[in-house]
Amino acid sequence: MTASRIRVLLADDTAEYRQLLRVILEQDGRFEIVAEAVDGAEAVRSCTAERPDVVVLDLAMPVLDGLQAIPLIRAASPETAIVVLSGFARGRLDDQALATGASRYVEKGEAFSLIVPTLLEVTAEPVGWL
Repeated sequence: MTASRIRVLLADDTAEYRQLLRVILEQDGRFEIVAEAVDGAEAVRSCTAERPDVVVLDLAMPVLDGLQAIPLIRAASPETAIVVLSGFARGRLDDQALATGASRYVEKGEAFSLIVPTLLEVTAEPVGWL
């Protein structure tokens, strides 16, 4: 029996960061990148169109920042989990991001080691699958 892959939207205004996340997630094999967004408004549009299982969302982006995009993503695709990535240390914006509807808050410095287990956790996938 083949399990379906977790559908992911990557939203970050830095192309290199999106590419690194894409490589990590695709090499894992449990994830399918269904869209990428360079700002919060594009993330909302992509969520509406794609209905991903999870959005990896940067907070500091142009047009709409992550905090502005979270409630719009929640309204457009309520079943989508939102994992916020931020260069800001915990304690500065994590409570605000979680209060507006984010599922988890991950600091960018720890994101590459935590992204796979965090996405599995918020989508309720067993960590040992594969």
